[in-house]
Amino acid sequence: MALNKSVVLFFAVALAACNGGVEVVHKTVSEHRAEIDANFKDPEKSPLPKDALATFTGVKYYAEDVAYKVKAKFKRSTGELPFAFPHTNSKTYVYVKYGELYFSLDNQPCTLSVYQSPELSKQAGYEKYLFIPFTDLTNGTETYAGGRYLEFNIPDKEDVELDFNFTYTPYCAYNPAFSCPIPPKENNLSVAVKAGEKLYQ
Repeated sequence: MALNKSVVLFFAVALAACNGGVEVVHKTVSEHRAEIDANFKDPEKSPLPKDALATFTGVKYYAEDVAYKVKAKFKRSTGELPFAFPHTNSKTYVYVKYGELYFSLDNQPCTLSVYQSPELSKQAGYEKYLFIPFTDLTNGTETYAGGRYLEFNIPDKEDVELDFNFTYTPYCAYNPAFSCPIPPKENNLSVAVKAGEKLYQ
């Protein structure tokens, strides 16, 4: 798939661990993580500075836990207008709120807003791509202080599955040269999501 340079830059910087321009299709958690590690070790793909790449031993993860594979209800948003989504390094990119996910985690009701890039959705292979930036109680201690992300497809039904074992850390945690979306306050979860990528050290 051919993307113009500006879109490639936007996607690489803003979303970090993309899936190659097709719908988000996860095989297994272990396969997903192996692919991420391979990308990090590849000098052509890695976000790591050259000095850090030389000593890199692998991304740190929580052990896979089925408790973080939850059932959720998806509600499509209506009447939402595109807005400038704040990023690190004082940059902004245009997104639109696409919907909300309602679920329970640690016996607590939770809600996460889901976002879409209007520009990216026009590109072949990205039509169904959605993005979930969030924070939780692990940030700053066990995980990156700036929050983490999940990828999501536009669902064709209300009942969906949300697997936090695929949660990943934005590239700006590994290299400050990257600009990454800052999770909004509405996506601040009051639970500890001990799943997915851990703090890079």
